Amino acid sequence: MARDPVLTRKRILEAANSLFYAEGIRAVSVDLIAERSGVTKKTIYYHFDSKDDLVAEWLVAQDQPHLLAFQRWFVEGKGDIADRVESLFRGMAKSSDHPKWYGCGFVRTIGELVNEPNHPALEVGAQHKKNIEKWLVSRLLAEGIRDAENTARQIALLMDGAFTAMMVHRDVHYIEAAGAAAANLVRHSKNP
Repeated sequence: MARDPVLTRKRILEAANSLFYAEGIRAVSVDLIAERSGVTKKTIYYHFDSKDDLVAEWLVAQDQPHLLAFQRWFVEGKGDIADRVESLFRGMAKSSDHPKWYGCGFVRTIGELVNEPNHPALEVGAQHKKNIEKWLVSRLLAEGIRDAENTARQIALLMDGAFTAMMVHRDVHYIEAAGAAAANLVRHSKNP
């Protein structure tokens, strides 16, 4: 009986997700992904042109779920815009305070590929970071924050720094400190 190609592709991406996130992209072979997903290597190459293509597609599949999590954490925040921005960091802290949290998959992947400037996953990772900034700009503009683009970029830098500090220290206080800094930044950026 023939397999549904959509479901097969989904299974491959799910296997790649768990393996790439837990082990890193260089440590995971196509053979291991095939074994974990219950398909042959040939089937993987039928769905993806290369491992590089699979890595890029894996990140594409992570973009919207991550953005939706940020949006949910923002909405859950009570108070003004600064409080809601700080709520993003509380969500990040709660999400990362888990033994199976290995860091931001986008930051980790970009770090692994830093010496491969033409890798397709780098463009996907950069676009994901831009999507978050764009969303932040829209929220800040809606609240009358002056220089919303620069403020969003600074918040994005604090977010990535917080993720990196958490990977190094495994201490959510770094994320909470970044959240407090982001909230102060927003408070000082309000239009008079």
